[in-house]
Amino acid sequence: MRLRLSPGDASAIRSRIKIIPILQNLTGWCNLTCMAIHTAVHHSGIYFITFTCYRWLRLFEMANAYSEVYNFFGILNRQGHQVLGYVIMPNHVHMLLYFCTTGQPLNTVIGNGKRFIGYEIIRRLKAKGADAVLHLLKEGVSPVESKKGKLHQLWQDTFDVKVCRTEKFILQKLNYLHANPSRGRWKLCNEPYEYEHSSAAFYEIGKRDNIWLKDYRDFLALVQD
Repeated sequence: MRLRLSPGDASAIRSRIKIIPILQNLTGWCNLTCMAIHTAVHHSGIYFITFTCYRWLRLFEMANAYSEVYNFFGILNRQGHQVLGYVIMPNHVHMLLYFCTTGQPLNTVIGNGKRFIGYEIIRRLKAKGADAVLHLLKEGVSPVESKKGKLHQLWQDTFDVKVCRTEKFILQKLNYLHANPSRGRWKLCNEPYEYEHSSAAFYEIGKRDNIWLKDYRDFLALVQD
């Protein structure tokens, strides 16, 4: 049965998340529930994905390119994948994605998205006359990549992918990404659902603005044994 939160019940899912034991530090548990991916991923499933701007520069903020990440989410949806949770920080993105096998591996799908977003970031930085930032991004290109025609280094060399096999792990990752804007050095909001570029309001107060954002609970049966 699909679970639904009543609109305005901002504490419901947070309470549920907080009572989950912190199991990932127990011996062997992480191997059963998550796996860092270093090779091409072809299998359908729910994945927790992170990609980060080069040298942790606040490129999304500098270029006001948050909309391009949303455009990428829409592309993912049209390709048959489903975004189940996300946060777009000034310099990195966390997302929970149901990846549907469509012929291209997950690594390629995300790589194409990063190129799509990166092209627009460069265009916007040029339009703003952000020459110092553009120069720094040019300096980040390795000699090998420069010979191949690469002009700017937009991203950290790799992105992190973990497969999610249990609801506990999914909820831990949702809690982690939703809390990101309100904690540590960021302090971009007081409550997670107040941050504009996040799925926290979708889960916590029932905000349904983005047609491409889906409830993770609708996909559990597809990934659980």
